[in-house]
Amino acid sequence: MRDLTWLSYPVLLRPRRIERHLELIERSGRFPAVPNTWQLTLGVVRMWHRLAFRTETVGLSVSHPPHPNLRARLFRHRAIRFPFLLHEGAITPFDLTGLISPPATVIKHLLGTHHDARQFAYDLELLACHPGQLERLLVKTNEVIGSDGRRARWLRDLTVYQTYHPRLRDAVERALTGDFGLTPAEAASPDISFAGYLAWCVAQPATPRETLGLLREGRYSWSTGRTERCADLASAAI
Repeated sequence: MRDLTWLSYPVLLRPRRIERHLELIERSGRFPAVPNTWQLTLGVVRMWHRLAFRTETVGLSVSHPPHPNLRARLFRHRAIRFPFLLHEGAITPFDLTGLISPPATVIKHLLGTHHDARQFAYDLELLACHPGQLERLLVKTNEVIGSDGRRARWLRDLTVYQTYHPRLRDAVERALTGDFGLTPAEAASPDISFAGYLAWCVAQPATPRETLGLLREGRYSWSTGRTERCADLASAAI
């Protein structure tokens, strides 16, 4: 195990499953470094801070209008949309990293949960570590786009905003060529890129003891962490 500590259990919930997923990601060779479970724990704490204090960065569109029907307009309000996303299985509130979930759950998340701008990238980079899963996502996305059936209409309304699934299709097609559509700054961002998130985690203290020491010295923040080397590690991702 990657220096698994009991402090990680209440944050990661399934740290042993996450550890196995990290080992698979490491074997994929797509990233220059993979964090241990304590560093990933700090990454989840950072995600909590984002959800609590930067909610405007999650689940809203600033560039596309909602579909012109009542259901989509109602779902534009996150409080209304949330229980339906839960019922659909399109979100897993206790798996913020996506590392507990199997690829099928990540695909369901992408098909049913709105991602704005470049925010597809995190999940697409994660899926790329699993052979055949990007291709599977492309097939299912095309099924939603090409159908006017009840299921397709539901997913379009659940993702609220017009052009969502065509944009997802375009992003998956690029990802299949190795292009996740990110600028260098976006690739280094732990809010957007899976490579950026892993790099942020790797740059954090490796143990609870080291974290406590940095906190005492005023050199660590729960919201921003210790950010040295993050950009370099993210830009080195394959």
